Amino acid sequence: MHIREEIERREQLTLSPWGIISACSRGREEKEEEDPVRTCFMVDRDRIIHSKSFRRLKHKTQVFIAPQGDHYRTRLTHTLEVSQIARTIGAGLNLNLDLIEAMALAHDVGHTPFAHAGEQVLNSLCRHGFRHNENSIRVLTRIEKPTSRFGLNLTREVLDGVLHHSGYGTAASKAFTLEGQVIRLSDKIAYVQHDIDDSMRAGLLRLDEIPAGYLETLGYSHSQRIATLVTDTIYHTRTLMDQKNEVIVSPSLRIEKALKGLRSFMFEKIYRGEVCLAERKRAMFIIEHLYHYFMKNPDKMTELYRAIALEEGVESAVADYISGMSDAYCISYFNDIYVPKSLVPEGMKNGTFISN
Repeated sequence: MHIREEIERREQLTLSPWGIISACSRGREEKEEEDPVRTCFMVDRDRIIHSKSFRRLKHKTQVFIAPQGDHYRTRLTHTLEVSQIARTIGAGLNLNLDLIEAMALAHDVGHTPFAHAGEQVLNSLCRHGFRHNENSIRVLTRIEKPTSRFGLNLTREVLDGVLHHSGYGTAASKAFTLEGQVIRLSDKIAYVQHDIDDSMRAGLLRLDEIPAGYLETLGYSHSQRIATLVTDTIYHTRTLMDQKNEVIVSPSLRIEKALKGLRSFMFEKIYRGEVCLAERKRAMFIIEHLYHYFMKNPDKMTELYRAIALEEGVESAVADYISGMSDAYCISYFNDIYVPKSLVPEGMKNGTFISN
């Protein structure tokens, strides 16, 4: 018996009836030989970690663009915090932690440089719009090319969780697994709390400015608020599981109301605030100019994106190329194109080389 089969059997014996058993996965688009040690979701997790798009997250903005200091979140640290929160909730609900981790690590690989500012400008420029969750699917199934095939060939469960991680409303469609629902909620828990932390570090927010009712309900410190949200979600969702009704991974009504209120407060105070608005305008200016430049000069893109331009159209290729850029690369490319610089070789003066 392969070790993988031992792990799959252990899942069948120990996971909640609501959890996804690896051996019962809906499979991949392209069938492939199974790994002797790792389950399908473990393989997915490892493919994501070793992908170029995952590595680039360390240089993509979470909220504040290129802040001075090493302690502000990036898109990568956000992803790791989502994974940690989601794994804790998943453990409390006895769900498949390998599936949860794979979804968490992959959920933002399609995000643009400069966070949601980049997403907004590409959405306005592209004829068919641009949404980062849908682009994450495109990155995972089309852009990444580890072998002769396109895409990472991930399981349908992982792709579904990535696609449905975005949004926080009752009308939005949900993942077909509880593991996917865990990711969606964990994303909100993570960014609301760590964005408060980063905003306070930046001097843009004081604790006494946050409505007292939210702090009284969730906690006055970063760790207290996360602990309240995670613990309450586990107990509330377990109650729904025991009742054997429709299960939606969520906190109790009182706690969820506080989380949504705190999220709305952050939108008003920080995300749509003066500093973020000023940063957003600069970022949008850069991305808009790069977009029009590459639309006119598709030959300036790398080989992969030139091929996409021929197969799917220039607009798709340009959106793919720009959305994959890190913040620093995007700024550097803009400077190379638009910022004047001397073309005289260093050390030359009046046609004569000047030695030190």
